[in-house]
Amino acid sequence: MVNKTAVNIMDIEFINETKVDFLTEHVYPRLANNEKCFIVTANPEIVMKTRESKAYKNMVKQADYVVPDGVGIVMASKFQKQPIKERIPGYDLMLDLLATADKKSYSCYFLGAKEHVNKKVVEQIKQQYPNIIIAGYHHGYISTDDKSIVERIVSSNPDLIFVALGSPSQEEWITKHINNFTKGLFMGVGGSFDVIAGEVKRAPDAWINLNLEWLYRLLRQPFRWKRILKVIEFMARVYFKKE
Repeated sequence: MVNKTAVNIMDIEFINETKVDFLTEHVYPRLANNEKCFIVTANPEIVMKTRESKAYKNMVKQADYVVPDGVGIVMASKFQKQPIKERIPGYDLMLDLLATADKKSYSCYFLGAKEHVNKKVVEQIKQQYPNIIIAGYHHGYISTDDKSIVERIVSSNPDLIFVALGSPSQEEWITKHINNFTKGLFMGVGGSFDVIAGEVKRAPDAWINLNLEWLYRLLRQPFRWKRILKVIEFMARVYFKKE
């Protein structure tokens, strides 16, 4: 990623633009021109994973754009005196891309999540975005080396490929196979399929606006507490400059 305005946090370069500018000035033109594009939506947990795994760090650094998904990233940028303009949640970014796909009649492929969740996602997409062309869909219980899945997706010639395998698997899948495609926007979307399918409830707007979505998730899913520890470690390393 070449971006003079990028903010470097623990050797990961984040875009420093509003969501609207990012989409209109970068993403939409690439879609219109059939250019390949790899987007990583990174929160503090993902940044910490890049510290722990050189292989994973290399995957993330192959992205065309790393988006600041997580209030911790925005806070870290302020500590560094390089404030990021806006947090861009991956889920919101996906919804914007789906809306554009609906408007432009783009084709989308949906890879990931449990089989019943994957099917529910496609059903919801068909209802909410009737002009989207469903290039195909497949559950996420696959090997990232499964060439038959890759061949199936390539042959469907999608404009957008949403990969919900969780990190690091989704970034691994994309970096392994993106060169097999001649076009397409590739984006790892984590648990977004579960939210769209109604399996997981997203935080109410009031919590989101207060940057407390992480707390809402923790209260609803206490098993996520280990992830919170990673966020705390991330903030401590930023604050004490122990990268």
